[in-house]
Amino acid sequence: MLNPGDTPPDFELPDADLDMVRLGDYRGRRHVVLYFYHRDDDPGCTREAIEFSDLAEEFDKAGATILGVSLDDCFCHEEFRDRHGLLVRLLSDAEGEVSRQYHALHERERDGVIKLGIIRSTFIVDAAGNLRHALYNVSPRGHAADVLRLIKQLG
Repeated sequence: MLNPGDTPPDFELPDADLDMVRLGDYRGRRHVVLYFYHRDDDPGCTREAIEFSDLAEEFDKAGATILGVSLDDCFCHEEFRDRHGLLVRLLSDAEGEVSRQYHALHERERDGVIKLGIIRSTFIVDAAGNLRHALYNVSPRGHAADVLRLIKQLG
């Protein structure tokens, strides 16, 4: 698991519009809220994405960018974003590499088949590129507001 003070792994992933997003591009410019979620259109994940979107303007005013990551592909993300009017940038980690680096991917066995799943997790990287918060096994209800409070404490 990652802990505050650890160096957040840099990455480059495509978003719902097939544009590449690199964590390092935000260094020196903006805080980053990086949240990992199970899958598009999962009820809890939808709630979480909508709550982050509802607070997107406040996050922006606080100098933070919100990036959501799941194993879904870019086209799934595009449909999910458009269906719910989401304002967060959704990134596709189809191979699970970034999810593994952030320790947000777990294996589980179901009916004799090993499946990969995401541990709902959120990481706050400050504008200097430091990992300030690593939150694992979060609950979607009210999570965005909790994260916004943490972002505002960064100044």
